This record gives sequence, C-alpha cells and structure tokens, in this order.
Amino acid sequence: MGRKWANIVAKKTAKDANNSKIYAKFGIEIYAAAKSGEPDPHANQKLRFVIERAKTYNVPKHIIDRAIEKAKGSGDETFQELRYEGFGPNGSMVIVDALTNNVNRTASDVRAAFGKNGGNMGVSGAVAYMFDNTALFGFAGDDADEILEYLMDKEIDVRDVVDEEGQIIVYGEPEDFNAIQEALKEKGITEFSVAEMQMIPQNEVTLTGEDLEKFEKMIDVLDELEDVQQIYHNVELED
Repeated sequence: MGRKWANIVAKKTAKDANNSKIYAKFGIEIYAAAKSGEPDPHANQKLRFVIERAKTYNVPKHIIDRAIEKAKGSGDETFQELRYEGFGPNGSMVIVDALTNNVNRTASDVRAAFGKNGGNMGVSGAVAYMFDNTALFGFAGDDADEILEYLMDKEIDVRDVVDEEGQIIVYGEPEDFNAIQEALKEKGITEFSVAEMQMIPQNEVTLTGEDLEKFEKMIDVLDELEDVQQIYHNVELED
C-alpha cells in the first residue's frame, strides 16, 4: 500500500499549500457537524472526528471554535452531504464528496467540472465499489511490527501496518477509526500527519500526456469548488 499512501500524502500536501481555502472548508464542515448533533466534541462523535482531521491540516483553534460557536447560535443554515462519482480520461475514476446548502448549484458545478475537462459524471455507485473505505493514520516512526502487535493486543484488527518514508501507516476498518485512534493515543502518539477516512482505490491507472493534463485540470477545477470537501481517485501519481 506504499504507493497509495504516497498518493494521499501528495494530495494532502497540495491542499496544505492553500491554507485559506482549507480553513474555509473545514469551517463549514465543523459547523455542519456541530449543527447535526450536540455542539460538543465529547458528545458528538462526528464533530470530534472532523476536529481531529482539521488538526492534521493545522487549522487554527480560533477557526474551529468560531465554527462551533456559530452552530450554537440561532442560525438555521443547513448543509447536506452529497457524493458524486465519475470518470476521467482512460479508465480514471473519481469520487467527489461535497457539503452544500444548495444541491442544485453543487450538482451543476460538479457536472460541469467533469464535462468540460474530458470526464463525465456517472450515477451513484458507478465507481465507489472499486474503492475501499479505510481508516487511515500516519505518524512518525519506523517500527510497524511493534504497532501491529500493540493493536492486536488491544484486540483491534487492522488491514495493514507499514513503514513508509519515516512514517508508520495504519490501514484499518472504518468502524474501528475511534478505537485505533484512542489506542494510539494511549501509546503516547498524539501527532498525526493523517488521521481520516479515505476511499482507497483497489487498482490504480497511469495517465500520460494529454490524458494526464486533462485529468489534473479536472481535479483542480473540482477542488476549487467551495462545496467540495474531499476528492478521491485511482490515478497513480509520480514521485
């Protein structure tokens, strides 16, 4: 899974380069999570998960707090979680997760991003079956066997634990996300380079030339949409 991890890091690093946009998107996601239940991360598992993700992107505390305080207010703005699936050039597949207060706008924007850049939007389920929903954690370290043994002792089954470029990467079942994170914290691991759910492709494709250019443009356009929170794809990225 090393290559898949490298792809995720590359995408995450690219996102880190535009902090203001990332902060704005997390602000909306935190607000929506807080509004969907208790505006307290200790009582709202969904909110706690989003905050943990935000921390790995170095989202400032005041932005997190401001979004939660907004959710506590009298505002009635509601957001809907949506997933779009589609195809890019030459066998490439894309999943787009969005959070929107205007479904028609978002659907139109996503469809246009696909259609104007060599792709086409598919129906629900068109490509998701080719990806595995995965709890993913990355942190500094070089002894994957020790971590695997530790998690097994905690009676947590994981898909894989690997060493990758000075990082230990844990791939787990989605339903075990909180259990894995709490177990790692108990071991003294509190700084994560990645701590989130990922849709990891079962197989990857390589694009070159014009196909690669079209694909990268399509991803860039999708990522610029304010309603888009996450993008997953099966294109192998070069080192």
